[in-house]
Amino acid sequence: MNREYHRWYSDKLGRDMELLTFGNAGKAVLFFPPRMGRFYDYENWGIIAALADRINNGELQLFCVDSIDNESFYRQCSHPADRINRHLQYEQYILNEVLPFMRIRKPENDFEVAGCSMGAYHAANIVFKYPQLFNKLVCMSGRYDLTRSVQYFRDLFDGYHNENIYFNMPLQFMANISEGILLDAIRKLDIMLVIGDTDPFKYDNLEFDNLLWNKGIDHRFYTWDGFAHTARSWRKMVKLYL
Repeated sequence: MNREYHRWYSDKLGRDMELLTFGNAGKAVLFFPPRMGRFYDYENWGIIAALADRINNGELQLFCVDSIDNESFYRQCSHPADRINRHLQYEQYILNEVLPFMRIRKPENDFEVAGCSMGAYHAANIVFKYPQLFNKLVCMSGRYDLTRSVQYFRDLFDGYHNENIYFNMPLQFMANISEGILLDAIRKLDIMLVIGDTDPFKYDNLEFDNLLWNKGIDHRFYTWDGFAHTARSWRKMVKLYL
C-alpha cells in the first residue's frame, strides 16, 4: 500500500501540521479523526487496513488529517469565542492548504469527506457550508450540535453563543437554510449518517435525519445494533460506506 507522511508549516494555524495519505488513485477521501484525535489513529486502529484491497486496487485514496480540537473546542481555559475562532482557523487550513494538496492527486475536485465521532461533526460542518467542493459525505457516530449537553458530553461552549458558533453547528444553521444555490448544491450530495442504537448521540442523529428530509435533502440513515461508537464498528462501517 502506498503510504506517505506529510508535514508543513500552516500559515492559517501558525504551526506545523501533519497528515498521512494512503493510495495514489481513485476516489479521494478527506478523513477527519475522532475527538481530539490524531492523523495516525485510523491507521493504528486497523481502519485503513480494512480498506487495503480498495486502496491497493486504485479505487480509493485517503487523506487522514490531524485535529486541533484540544486548541479549539476542548480548550476550557480559552473563552468560548476564542475556541470557535480557533476552529475557524482550522477550517481555513483545510480549505486553503489541505484541499489544494488533494487536488494535486485528484484534479477533478470531486472529493468525499468522512469522519468518526467528532470527525463526523467536522465532516458534516465543512460539507454543508461548502457543498460545491464535495460530492459525498459519510458521518459515523457523529454529533452535530456541540452546544448541547448529552449525557456525559458537555456543552463545549459553556452556555455561550454567538454568530460564529451558530454557523458552525449543522443542526442549527441547517434548520434555517432557505431555498437557493447553497441548498441546491447540498441536495446533489451523496449523504450517509450512521449511528449506533445505544449511542448517546442517537437522538441527535434522528433529529438531523428529520431535518434533512424536511429540507428535501435525500440521504441514507443507518442505525447499527448496540453502541457502535468504537474502532471495531468503524472498521466494518468504512467497508460498507466509503
